[in-house]
Amino acid sequence: MNCACPSSCEAFAFDLCIQQWADYLQAFTWLSPQVVANGSQQVLPVDLTGYTATLQIRPYPLATSILYDASSNITLGGPTGIITIDIPAANTATFTWWAGVYDLLLTNLAGTAYRFTQGNVTVSPGVST
Repeated sequence: MNCACPSSCEAFAFDLCIQQWADYLQAFTWLSPQVVANGSQQVLPVDLTGYTATLQIRPYPLATSILYDASSNITLGGPTGIITIDIPAANTATFTWWAGVYDLLLTNLAGTAYRFTQGNVTVSPGVST
């Protein structure tokens, strides 16, 4: 999934459907218009070197309780702009909640935070273990 938008736009909406007892894998590429050496503008990956990622799933917006903190399940691909969420089956197996909301914050070295994406989270209950 690619997001090509200026940094001033709203976070794009993307709902997550996580299957309990299964690995969850989702990758995004952050693209942004940039001026290149010849002065023209091209849509290129944002260099995520030095960025940190925070993704928390909560029951509803502004809830104080966290259903799952997926921040440690995110890998940032540096100059490729690729953001990968990889939640192992061992973690999804522990989910006892079936719905929530999330957002994904990316923070650069200067401390500027960007809400990259947001949406609803649905967990599909598993039967086989």
